[in-house]
Amino acid sequence: MGFFRFLFIVAFVVVVAVFAFVNNDLLSLDPWPFNAEVTISLSVLIVALVLWGFLFGKIDSWFAYSPLRSELRVQRRQNKKLNAEQQKLAEKVEGLRENLENMGSSETSQPVPEKKSKFAGFKSKISSIFKRKPKQEDFWCL
Repeated sequence: MGFFRFLFIVAFVVVVAVFAFVNNDLLSLDPWPFNAEVTISLSVLIVALVLWGFLFGKIDSWFAYSPLRSELRVQRRQNKKLNAEQQKLAEKVEGLRENLENMGSSETSQPVPEKKSKFAGFKSKISSIFKRKPKQEDFWCL
């Protein structure tokens, strides 16, 4: 995109330069409310007007994009704050992982005795009921 923009600008400058220097006649300007007559080369006037239009366009676009630039500045500040917060949280997560690893290593060194549930026999009886396949005589309505 930058290359095509460069080509367009070069072509435009060449066209303006050729047009300006082909029209090298003198021009007399008489501003109406003033009693002064200005004689200027038409090529100088053409180049001056093109440069004035270019500068006016740049200043206009600078003012048009000023709200966007201010919003980008605000977003950059917020982004810096969020990056700092993310860094703090990442350090906190790393510390918690280290604590978890330390707790895991301390548990493996000291085995915890298993507790026997007082409902262990009851659980086995209930599970055996549901594992049993029904017999044909269990269904009295058939």
